[in-house]
Amino acid sequence: MSQPAIEVTGLGKRYRIEHAARRETLRDALQHGARRIWRRLRWGTGFTHEEFWALREVDFRVEPGEVLGIIGRNGAGKSTLLKILSRITEPTTGRIAVTGRVASLLEVGTGFHPELTGRENIFLNGAILGMSRAEIRSKFAEIVAFAEVERFLDTPVKRYSSGMYVRLAFAVAAHLEPEILIVDEVLAVGDAEFQKKCIGKMQDVARGNGRTVLFVSHNLPVIRQLCTRTLLLDKGRLLLSGPTAQALAAYAHGQVANEAVRLPPPTDEQRSRVFVSACWVEHAHGAGLACARVGEPWRVRLRVTAARPIRDFVAGLGVVTSEGLGLQTVWSPATDLAPGEHELIYLQDSVALAADSYKLVVGLSEQGRSIQQFEAARLEITGENPLIPCAAASGYGLVLNSMQVSVRRL
Repeated sequence: MSQPAIEVTGLGKRYRIEHAARRETLRDALQHGARRIWRRLRWGTGFTHEEFWALREVDFRVEPGEVLGIIGRNGAGKSTLLKILSRITEPTTGRIAVTGRVASLLEVGTGFHPELTGRENIFLNGAILGMSRAEIRSKFAEIVAFAEVERFLDTPVKRYSSGMYVRLAFAVAAHLEPEILIVDEVLAVGDAEFQKKCIGKMQDVARGNGRTVLFVSHNLPVIRQLCTRTLLLDKGRLLLSGPTAQALAAYAHGQVANEAVRLPPPTDEQRSRVFVSACWVEHAHGAGLACARVGEPWRVRLRVTAARPIRDFVAGLGVVTSEGLGLQTVWSPATDLAPGEHELIYLQDSVALAADSYKLVVGLSEQGRSIQQFEAARLEITGENPLIPCAAASGYGLVLNSMQVSVRRL
């Protein structure tokens, strides 16, 4: 058996979380003696602490030339794992064996100086990322062509648009040539056309020269496209290590906790009328959902709070592609709401979208006047449906069946 590119055994990372303790008066401190006074004079307000394990007992190995995906909810430990593998932070427990030169692409644009030109920043950023001057010179023309910033090469990057900035930063990082490349959610840069270009470049990196790639992303279709094997993390522990299709299916079927979506705070006007107070995206049986397979049922539950009687109330749910193309909008029937809390349920018997990343947009209106509109959540669709021929042609597919909408007072 060949020597693995990365071997991780019993890996754990513990953090100490400080909490401000109860404030005390000088009289209270005097009553507890001179030692307490000294501690308070030295450290100020007292603190308590707790231990938090970002990673716990993680074991896996990566073979040379393998493209390994890492998925999980926010806070699952993905970025912590990559920082440990990149030697940015030290593990608390366990050991890591790495064979080969490692380059990390954890944040696009780190090391760029706004006062320097694009040309100067290519050399500066390349050096920070571990490239020699000779390597940068040999790849300079390729980097500039990839970033599409030839006209502005000798302009300070502080005058670049945000899109130009991230294109140049990604172009430098994407032309690294290490044995092991660690990538953390950096393909969501630029416009849709440039994102496709980035994915193509990462495919070339992964398939060429037998390089090993570790890739973290919430974009599950990209994980499916790039990775042969995937790790599924949850609350710092490794739930599954296996083929990408198996990991995505496990993530789609119940690995997401049933927690309410974080919503934007309502304005004063919305509080005085009606607003969304809670939102859940779920499987039809109630488990939380962030990734759904084509053909399976799913639903969205909205809880709205009315401060006064609302006439001709309508709540809409829209499905939008990552490029902003609206595919479906479902409106609840116009109804009068009494003051208090109400629940709306949008149920679809079968997902009829092509595999991709989508946004769910919610909007409320009263008598035809918009009250609230916001992006409620993101939804990843996996799998294929041969009954949707337009999916391959259009890239998205059509919603062939509408959602059922019900409204009830709580």
